Amino acid sequence: MSDILDKILAVKAEEITRLAKRYSRSTLEALGREQGATRGFIRALSAKVASGEAGVIAEIKKASPSKGLIRADFDPGWIAREYASGGAACLSVLTDEQFFQGHNAFLVQARASCALPAIRKDFLIDELQIAEARAIGADCVLLIVAALQPAQLEALASYAVSLGMDVLVEVHDRAELDVVLKAQLPPRALNSAQNPMLLGINNRNLRSFAVSLDTTIQLLAEIPQGTDVVTESGIVTAADVATMRAAGVHRFLVGESLMRQDSPATALRALIA
Repeated sequence: MSDILDKILAVKAEEITRLAKRYSRSTLEALGREQGATRGFIRALSAKVASGEAGVIAEIKKASPSKGLIRADFDPGWIAREYASGGAACLSVLTDEQFFQGHNAFLVQARASCALPAIRKDFLIDELQIAEARAIGADCVLLIVAALQPAQLEALASYAVSLGMDVLVEVHDRAELDVVLKAQLPPRALNSAQNPMLLGINNRNLRSFAVSLDTTIQLLAEIPQGTDVVTESGIVTAADVATMRAAGVHRFLVGESLMRQDSPATALRALIA
């Protein structure tokens, strides 16, 4: 585990302690029910892919530990509308405050500004955070394998699905992929054609922060047929998208390259043209 991830998880433990003093799990679950039905995060991605298009999860990210401030004129609602106009299937909203300058309010604002489903992108290690995600309107949550023990991964995924959310499970390498393949994750429901799980492959090395699209390409051979794979990080040009689609990957999480543009909508259209 990288030093930065250790620091982030230590902060998350403190945040969970504070959250538990403010809300019980049952209170957060009740707030989540008040949000109504989720918008169908995976369903929205699958619809794009079924129509022959790239399914893009467009990320709303103000800053990062490695790059610092990414966009100074940061308006989550406007960015969300830009992404919707540009052809995104879903939104990804950073809610971590200390390291990514995110906020829960950004997800609320983004989701209220368009009809796209949204994933809460944060370092989620406790069921209370999962309940909080639904309470603020998240349609999907991110579970980072590098941050979790196998039993935690299984428990958090099952709990998220029980609240009606989809789950994006993120890996960085073969060892983490093996954890996912061995895990007892929520199966496809009998009354649903949609598996509630996505497998994300992050092309950014957690230790060096170097990015290589080869990470996704190399792991594909190890992944069971029929798995919905999202490639994350390093998707910058239309050629990158074409390379991935030629390899059979049609779902993308794209953020920084779009966030730096005057018009994220125009940049997204060019990326997936």
